[in-house]
Amino acid sequence: MEIATWNVNSLRARMTRVLEFLEEKSPDVVCLQETKVRDDLFPAEPLEELGYQVVYHGQKTYNGVAILSKVGIEDVYRGLPGDPEGTEARVIGATVGDVMVLNLYVVNGKTVGDPKYTYKLEWFDRVITLMAERLPMSEKVVVTGDFNVTFDDRDVYDAEAWRDKILCSQPEREALASLMEPGLHDALRHFHPEDDIYTWWDFRTRAFRDNRGLRIDHFLVSDSALAQATDVQVDLARREGLKPSDHAPVILSM
Repeated sequence: MEIATWNVNSLRARMTRVLEFLEEKSPDVVCLQETKVRDDLFPAEPLEELGYQVVYHGQKTYNGVAILSKVGIEDVYRGLPGDPEGTEARVIGATVGDVMVLNLYVVNGKTVGDPKYTYKLEWFDRVITLMAERLPMSEKVVVTGDFNVTFDDRDVYDAEAWRDKILCSQPEREALASLMEPGLHDALRHFHPEDDIYTWWDFRTRAFRDNRGLRIDHFLVSDSALAQATDVQVDLARREGLKPSDHAPVILSM
């Protein structure tokens, strides 16, 4: 089984690139973030024509998450415990095959100290509550998506330049680490402990050309999922060419 995660930065704007990826790589499961489309306008048909079942949780203009699967989708849930109506569409989970998948688009936080930064840290606490309710660690569990946080300095092209800034601050990293405490592992670092591997490059500074990136898209996996994992790779080709997302897909092979 191959499970991919990709922040597409608008599914409709990136549909040609997404279809190319699905046709060429044909992952069994795909978790998308920043779909930026309401549920009633979600472009499911071209994805279904490629053999995927599709579930989604979206809103107009911002956020949005989806799961595509060729191995079935069951037990779908959306949002965090206690979400009021109209809450940002950032969370969707389901069982795909024999794997329990949670797809997250984590709050960016804007800048350290901003109210949105405080909200981000609180949001992580709510994800932990959801995981405790939904994801028994004795099962094959995969928590994936755009976490908008680096684990440590290995995930940053210039650690000093990013020191204590958004996406790299210590409280954010501690919040991300807290998701691991129930028994999850950083799958990419299991296979590539020291490699300079990034998943996001800023559009505004031609960062991809110079590989000035961050690794903020992750696969957190339980013991039994890790036991079946064989590799994690970043598909850099999707960050090149016409109208790319600022993120590249990440693929977990099991």
